[in-house]
Amino acid sequence: MKALGYPAAMALVFGTRSDRIEPFLAMEVMERAFALERGGAKVLHLEIGEPDFPPPPAVNEACAAALAAGDTHYTDSRGLPDLRAAIARDKGERAGVEIDPGRVIVTSGTSPAMLLIFSLLVDPGDEVIVGTPHYPCYPNFVRFCGGEPVFVPTSAEDGYRLDPDAVAAAITPRTRAIVTTSPANPTGAVQPPEVVHALAALGPPLVSDEIYDGLVYDDARVTSALAASDEAFVLDGFSKRYAMTGFRLGYAVVPEPALRPLQILQQNLFISANHFVQIAGLAALEHGADTVREMCDAYGRRRRLLADGLRELGFGLPADPAGAFYVFADARKFGADSRKLAFELLEATHVAVTPGVDFGEAGEGWLRFSCAAAEPVLREALERLGKHLR
Repeated sequence: MKALGYPAAMALVFGTRSDRIEPFLAMEVMERAFALERGGAKVLHLEIGEPDFPPPPAVNEACAAALAAGDTHYTDSRGLPDLRAAIARDKGERAGVEIDPGRVIVTSGTSPAMLLIFSLLVDPGDEVIVGTPHYPCYPNFVRFCGGEPVFVPTSAEDGYRLDPDAVAAAITPRTRAIVTTSPANPTGAVQPPEVVHALAALGPPLVSDEIYDGLVYDDARVTSALAASDEAFVLDGFSKRYAMTGFRLGYAVVPEPALRPLQILQQNLFISANHFVQIAGLAALEHGADTVREMCDAYGRRRRLLADGLRELGFGLPADPAGAFYVFADARKFGADSRKLAFELLEATHVAVTPGVDFGEAGEGWLRFSCAAAEPVLREALERLGKHLR
């Protein structure tokens, strides 16, 4: 039946906003790996940042109990009051500051939190400074909101320290925020406290992604942007620290004046995070500490295994990552085009890794390897790669 008022063969017309979004290459590699697995291949997944651990037992138990109790309805758009209070206590203890629960907004993962914050801060033509190599989605969120990312390179030789002087030189009247991340994806870098405080003093608010806070090694310590400024926007969540990726639960701690406009955006775009998932998050905060310590110890061992193995194969690795669960390695000895190299390795060895160019031009020629996989998987992956690369 022909729609009234429209010709029968009218072509679809799309808006241009999506044209500015680059493919997420880690997902592209994973989706090709899934296709190989459907054909019978045994693929070793080192391309995605997903813990191979289950969540803390109390999390699954609380989630099941919440479902059975009928906790399946909308909540306050900002999150359950008990969860917001628990987040404020937990994050405050890690940051070394006191946090008002009223500054917490619970989201369906950290990605929605990013979308909300950049939607609030960025108008068309505005600029956001991003240290690079960077998580692929940062510039895409900025572009989606009509803004322009401005990249400030960091170097492996300097521990990927974000230089406050270089950031200051990149600030213009259109600058609306400075994105920081510590520990960082893909590099595992932890920014020193003096850097965090210097960046906060430059003027534009920090948007600080702290999703890997708590997953650090040796004597590394995370300095939260909350300790440096009351005007910082801090992103965190449950996916990495508590192995709850599929629960899609995150949060933002925001300046008090931003809460009401973010609440309105949340009401319209997402309504609220799932009720029973929020109950699970509360259980993670109350009972998950032992699981986090066990995972962090395991990641430390895996980091050592993977870093040493990659060096033996000829990859460049100027320094071990201080946090998160990735090893970002210089692969230019094997090919300058990281996308081409990653897909060649996937087809030839059935080892999935992420192209460095996914993390910006500064990452081209590098590959990111996840050490969230179990030690036997890492050993087999190194063996397969070694046979092919030699």
